[in-house]
Amino acid sequence: MPRDHHRPVHFTDAEFAAIKGGEDPALVNRVAHETANALLHRVRQDPDPEVVERLVTYTDVHGIEAVAELWARVGAHTLPGALWRIYLMRTVIRQNPDEIAFLFTRGTERIGTIDQAVAGAEQPTGPSEILTLADSILHGLYTGDFAVALDRGAAFCRLAAAGATSVADDSDLTAEERASVLTVRAFRLSELAEDLTAAAALWRRDALD
Repeated sequence: MPRDHHRPVHFTDAEFAAIKGGEDPALVNRVAHETANALLHRVRQDPDPEVVERLVTYTDVHGIEAVAELWARVGAHTLPGALWRIYLMRTVIRQNPDEIAFLFTRGTERIGTIDQAVAGAEQPTGPSEILTLADSILHGLYTGDFAVALDRGAAFCRLAAAGATSVADDSDLTAEERASVLTVRAFRLSELAEDLTAAAALWRRDALD
C-alpha cells in the first residue's frame, strides 16, 4: 500500500554543495530520506510504465555512482539504504551475468531452502534469466509488493552466496586466489541478504523510513 511521506524539500546551492562534498552528514542523511520517500511515493501512486522503466535502467545510463551519491551513505535498515542495495544487487548481476548465473545455480543445488521459489528465477537459470530476475525485482519495488521485492532480492543473494562459498571450497587447493575472491563475495552477498530481509520486515511494520 502506498504510504504518505514527508513532503519533498527544496535545497539551496550551498546545501547541494555540502552533499556532493560529504561535508554535512546530517544533510546527506536528510536528502537521502527525502528523495527516496518522495520518489517511491510518487511512482507507486502513479506507476507509469515508461517512468518505471527509466528508473529500473537508470544506472545503465548514469552509472551506479549516481544512485550511490544519494543513497549509499545512510543506514542499511532505511528506505534509501534498501533501495541502494537493490540497485547494487542489479549492478553486480549485470557486470557478470554468466558467473552470477553459475553461482546462483550452484547455490540452488547446495542448499535445500525455499529461496529458489522466493527469488523467482526461471529454470534453468542462465545469464538471460538472471538478468531478467534482476530487472523483475527492481520493477517490484515500484509496482508490486515492496517487501516481497526485498525478500526476492535477499533470496537471490543467499543463493548466490551459497554458490560462491561452494565454488570457493572447490577452488581452495588449486586456485587459492580465486577461492579468496569468492569467499569475500559470499560474505558480502550474505550481508546484503541480511540487510534486505531486515528492511522487508521493517516495511511490513510500516517502520522503514
